[in-house]
Amino acid sequence: MLHPWMQQTLTEVLKTLPVATPLPPADHRAGWERWQEGFSVKFTLLETLPPLRLLLVLDNLTGHKTPELVCWLMRQGIMPLYTPVAGSWLNMAESIQRILVRRALAGHCPTSATQVIEWLEASAHGWNRHPTPFVWGGKRRDRRQRSRARRHPLGGSGACTLQPIS
Repeated sequence: MLHPWMQQTLTEVLKTLPVATPLPPADHRAGWERWQEGFSVKFTLLETLPPLRLLLVLDNLTGHKTPELVCWLMRQGIMPLYTPVAGSWLNMAESIQRILVRRALAGHCPTSATQVIEWLEASAHGWNRHPTPFVWGGKRRDRRQRSRARRHPLGGSGACTLQPIS
């Protein structure tokens, strides 16, 4: 399934980019192949490729890997790059996403996608002016450790009690 809004947005983005320098077809292919180096799973490149104009980072949703979408992207000169599955940095990225959405949209009723985008961008710009440092662990981790210290394991089974069993 092609995402019409994604196609429209990417087409508009490509219009704002400088015109690609024409190179021999072999050089275009080499550029595309260079971006696939190190991939554990590589998708098949089209036989003829346009100049590579844009790298698009997508998550690993099945809809983002359909042959129709991937081929459409390649014909536009867009190389899809997929985020690693279970990357530890994803936890941080999702935390940032959650914070931005909460700051931008909490208590509001947007009437259009454009409004949502503008509010998210405004929140990100405001946060960038006064960034919040992230520290792994912190108060939540300390609270969990105190909770674990109050438990009493039962014979190595993984079960525990809140009171010691004599």
